[in-house]
Amino acid sequence: MSARRVVISGVGVVTPVGLGIEELFDALLTKRSGIKRIDRFDASTFPCRVAGQLDDFSARRFVPKTYRKAVKVMARDIEIAVVAADLAVRDSGIVTAGVEGEPTIDPDRLGCNIGAGMICADLDELGLAVNTAVTDGRFDIERWGAEGMQNLTPLWLLKYLPNMLACHVTIIHAAKGPSNTITCCEASGHLAVGEAARTIARGGADAAIAGGAESKLNPMGLLRHSLLGRLNTGANDAPEGACRPFDVAHAGTVVGEGGGLLVLEDLDRAAGRGARVYAEVAGVGAACDPAGVDYLKPTSGGLARAVGAALDDAGIAPGDVDIVMSCATGVPAEDVAEADALREALGERAETVPVTSPAGAVGNLFAGAGAVAQAVGALALHRQTVPPGVGFETPDPACRLNVPAAPIETELNHVLCTAFGLGGQSAAIVLKRYAP
Repeated sequence: MSARRVVISGVGVVTPVGLGIEELFDALLTKRSGIKRIDRFDASTFPCRVAGQLDDFSARRFVPKTYRKAVKVMARDIEIAVVAADLAVRDSGIVTAGVEGEPTIDPDRLGCNIGAGMICADLDELGLAVNTAVTDGRFDIERWGAEGMQNLTPLWLLKYLPNMLACHVTIIHAAKGPSNTITCCEASGHLAVGEAARTIARGGADAAIAGGAESKLNPMGLLRHSLLGRLNTGANDAPEGACRPFDVAHAGTVVGEGGGLLVLEDLDRAAGRGARVYAEVAGVGAACDPAGVDYLKPTSGGLARAVGAALDDAGIAPGDVDIVMSCATGVPAEDVAEADALREALGERAETVPVTSPAGAVGNLFAGAGAVAQAVGALALHRQTVPPGVGFETPDPACRLNVPAAPIETELNHVLCTAFGLGGQSAAIVLKRYAP
């Protein structure tokens, strides 16, 4: 039995420039940035005080009324995933238990794969409990076990487990098919989409909600990446240009919060119900590099091998790639590592193919970055338009990539989406223009 073809029939993104893929794409076309001074908490003592921040954001109006109490036990990452899933399902036209109307899909045939990160605890909430386990001015582990832990709310841990993103999404939409959570930093969203696509291709599900979401916009997230030296500390007075992937002035990334979820669906099912199809998932590849565990020496996680595998899976050559939707963190050493991997995998095509990313407009969304980039790639195919690189002006000669400075309207057939994360994982997805 031949594998079933898998398409993207719904897109939902949550980013600092707004909700929805159309708003994000239009922001990219006009090179509008959502990076700003942090005001969610006091960041005045941090070296980097800018980020891709979601303003006035809550999942409450995106969940059924009967489920709204559960929002109280959702960390920010979970809320982002829940909103992105709602937007994606509604965009697809599929009716699930989370959408008004009679469900139009068998819950047992609806899967869910979501990439997630290490969710940071709310410091005020945790701190109040820790303060009750202090003896003579020092933290007392025995007192913590006997008394301090009792001062956390009973459901405290359920706000911070990475699998809770998929948990809440599957409960809301009654998705009882294959489900998984992937925690591989920036590669998480690509790996989640790849696994979901293969599940559908082999007949294990008819559709799946897949992608990733994460928020590093909290003191712990900001501190970790400050200590790793990944953040741009020189753009506090000019936040709009703080993240400049592949530009000669790139000086680090900025943390962001957001994510994207896609509805993947068996092509015959999507076509049979007259669905709008953004793109076909044509190829999937993944790799890893054990050297990637050295966080202070960036590698691309074997990205060249992941790209090669994705191209082979799609049955195309490097010359068939029309756009690269790159990881593009804006960290100089990481940009160079990604550029080197693209040149290794694509050869001469790497210096002429347009390479772009939403990162310059929204910051590094970490586990949420991959599906957002894939959503942009899918809409680029749908609109036949290459969005420019936000924050990009002058190419870094060490990267030698063709980052467009303005939108390009041209014939597009294949988009290569790439990702690698701290820890050594990498992944690549090939999206193909859908022609009925």
